[in-house]
Order: sequence, then C-alpha cells, then structure tokens
Amino acid sequence: MRVIAIEEHWTTARIDQALRSGGHDPSVVLNDRGDIPERLLDLGDGRIEAMDAAGVDVQIVSIAPPGAHGLPAEDAVALSREANDLAAEAVGRHPDRLRAMTTLPMPDPDAAVAELERTEGLPGHVGLMSYGRSGDRPLDDPAYDELLATAARLGRPVFVHPQIPPDAVREASYRGFEPVLELSLATFGWGWHIEAGLAALRLIVGGTFDRHPDLQIVLGHWGEMLLFALDRVDSLSGVATHLERRVADYFATNIHIATSGMMAPRLLRHALDYTGTDRILLSGDYPFHRWDATSVGDFLENLPDPQDRRRIAHANAEALYRLDTPANIEERA
Repeated sequence: MRVIAIEEHWTTARIDQALRSGGHDPSVVLNDRGDIPERLLDLGDGRIEAMDAAGVDVQIVSIAPPGAHGLPAEDAVALSREANDLAAEAVGRHPDRLRAMTTLPMPDPDAAVAELERTEGLPGHVGLMSYGRSGDRPLDDPAYDELLATAARLGRPVFVHPQIPPDAVREASYRGFEPVLELSLATFGWGWHIEAGLAALRLIVGGTFDRHPDLQIVLGHWGEMLLFALDRVDSLSGVATHLERRVADYFATNIHIATSGMMAPRLLRHALDYTGTDRILLSGDYPFHRWDATSVGDFLENLPDPQDRRRIAHANAEALYRLDTPANIEERA
C-alpha cells in the first residue's frame, strides 16, 4: 500500500548555525544525538534510502524545530527563503518522493505572508510548518490573521508543531532538576505538547475558524493532549459564547491528527473515540523516530476496514495537501 509520511524533518546548515550562534533556543541541542545531524541536512540519496527501508513512498519535509521562529526578523526572512528554495530543488530532483512544508519568517508577519505567496510558484510546496508563537507573539495574534487567511485561501494546511515553553514558564514549571532532565521535561517529555495543544486551543477560542472556515491545521503526537481531554476542553463552549459552534465541533472540520512516529495501537483506539479515520495522518517524525520495514503495516493491521487503512496510509494526506502527480510537479518547476 502507498505510504505518505507528512512530518519528516530536515534543516539547513545556515539555520542550524544561526540558532546555535545566537543562543536563540536551547532545544536545538536535541538535534545532536547519534546520526541525526547528518540526516537532518540530507535531502538527497540518504533520505531516499531511509524511505525505501521504511516502506515510505512520499515524505512531506519540514524544517526541524525551532525553525526560524526564534531568529531576528531580518535573518528569518533570508534563511526562510533559502530553505524554501532548497526544498523546492530537492522536490525537483525527486518529484515522485518528496514534497515540502514552507518555512516562514514568523518574526515578521508581513514577510511571512509574502513568502507564503512566493512559494506558490515553487515546486512541491504543499503546506506550512509553524509553531504556537514567535517570541512572545502567539499564533492567534491579530498580526498573523492575514497569514492564516492566506493559508486558507491557498489551501495550505498549517502544521502547528511543538516548541519549548517561554523562559518564564520553564522557570516556574520545569526547573529544579539537572540540566538535561530539565530540558527534556520542558520539551519532548511534556512541555512541547502542552505548548502546541494550547496554541491550537487558542486558535479555536479566538474565533480563527469562524473567520477562516477553510483553514486546516494539523496537530502531531495524536493531537498534543487535546484529543484526550476533549470532553473537558469542550466545557469552554459555555463561556466562549462568541463562537459559532462548540469547541469540540472544530475538531471535525478544521483539525487533523498526526501520529508523529508514535505507532501505538492504544493511541489509535483512543483517538477513534473522538475523531474519524478521515482525520488521521501518518507522520514518522524522521529522523527523530525511525520506522523499520514492518512498522506501518503492523500499525495499519489494527484497522479491520481496508478503506480505513487506505485513508490513513495515504488518501487523507493526498486530499489534505492536494498532492500533485510527478508530472505536474515537473511542469511547475
């Protein structure tokens, strides 16, 4: 069966250098484990070989966290543009295997809109990778409303990726342990997921999807805690009376859930209590997670209906990201 993985990371040498030299985000050191550094920089043969070994037909690649969000605006603009051009070139070399999420200079909201529109003319850009905030400015800030409107108009889904909590939150909630444990607790152990889930929840209660009903977002890690607390979260509907619908209703129309390498049957079973197979997407979170040749097949066997397996394996991604055929990609190039 065809397999599309939608959250597969890479980075550029210049973004990596800028983040490290400026000390903009301490979580970047999580990219240093094992052979992750060289795999992140590779959009060529090594990545294709890894895809073949895992049985993945298409990757939608995206810049690894924290992207360009924490950089000074001028640097973010230049480095985002370079990254998007490099991604387009990689898609041009492998039009049947790669697509890309656009990297945006979120410290400059106007430049982010301009870059999103520019990438409409580049091969293979099918969505965009974002985070819950840029500096102290949350994604639901009015400064980003034009960007979200543009994403909705262009049919470009927004992947809301986790990021490290603000310093004040880290100090209040994650300190008191040795440094590696503090960082891990504030990132992949807990903090990342609270940050991403809160960002999506703020978009909902801020009326984003009422203003832009065509906007689609994707949450990794099975919904970043939100799906599992949806009954409780929906109680906000009683006070968010400005919304056109109940809070939980937006999960059926505007929010998609990705696996992020967490291929546990119990997570699938729980997710299906709150959403349908038409809202679940495969993502491997490469190279931080690595599938072997049987990972996807074994996971999909937990779905008795072949059409459900087809939806999650590839059909949902094809529909959401409006994936072109290789011929169309070559024509756009």
